[in-house]
Amino acid sequence: MIERRPLAQLGGDHLDWLDTRHHFSFAGYHDPRRMNWGALRVWNDDTIAPSTGFAPHPHADMEIITYVREGAITHEDSLGNRGRTEAGDVQVMSAGTGIRHSEYNREAGPTTIFQIWILPNRRGEPPAWGAKPFPKGERSGRFIALASGLPNDAEALPIRADARVLGATLKAGDSADYALGAGRMAYLVPARGKVEVNGVGLDARDGAAIRDEAVLRVTAIDDAEVVLVDAAP
Repeated sequence: MIERRPLAQLGGDHLDWLDTRHHFSFAGYHDPRRMNWGALRVWNDDTIAPSTGFAPHPHADMEIITYVREGAITHEDSLGNRGRTEAGDVQVMSAGTGIRHSEYNREAGPTTIFQIWILPNRRGEPPAWGAKPFPKGERSGRFIALASGLPNDAEALPIRADARVLGATLKAGDSADYALGAGRMAYLVPARGKVEVNGVGLDARDGAAIRDEAVLRVTAIDDAEVVLVDAAP
C-alpha cells in the first residue's frame, strides 16, 4: 500500500519568516487521520528566511532529525553545543529528559529543511546532540542510513528509536531498491526531482505513506534526492 500525499494538500502555515508544510498533525494543523505513521510523528517541510529562525524552546522524549536541503542551519542548545549543518547533511537531537535549543538561518539566503520527529523506544536518558556531513556522492544510486537506532548502522548518527532515516541521490532513469521488513512502515519524500515508488508517481516534496510492500523500487524521472524513514509500527 502506497498513499501519495501531494504537497498542495498538506497542512501548514506561512509567517513572515517561515513557510512550513506539515505531513502530519502539528501546531495549528490537526487531522485525526494523520497523527503519525508508526513511530514517525512529525515531518515538517520548512523554508526559513535569512537571519531568522526558531528561538530557544524546550523538548523532551523525542528524537528530532534535521535534514538540510538548501542553505544551512545553526544550532545552539542548553548543553553548550553549537554547530552549523549544511545542505545534504544531518543533525540529530535526542531530547531525552529535557533540552532547550534554537535553530537559526544565519545565511544570506533562505534555508530549507525537513524536520523529522520520531518517538523514542526508551526514556529517562540524558539529552544529546550530534551532526555529521554525508557527501551526496556516498549515497549516489543507493540508500544510505543517515540516522538510525537499528543494529549494524554504525556509520549513521545514533537515535533512540526503532527506526532509521535514509537518503539517496539518483540520476534521471536510475533506480534504487530498499527492502522493507515485514510489519515495518515507511514514509518517503523526494527533496528534489520527480520519482516513482513501485509505480506510484511523486513530485518533489510530495509524501508517500507506505506499508505492506516487501521491496521499494524508487526510480528517478528527473535527477532526484530522496529521504526515507523506515519505522516500527
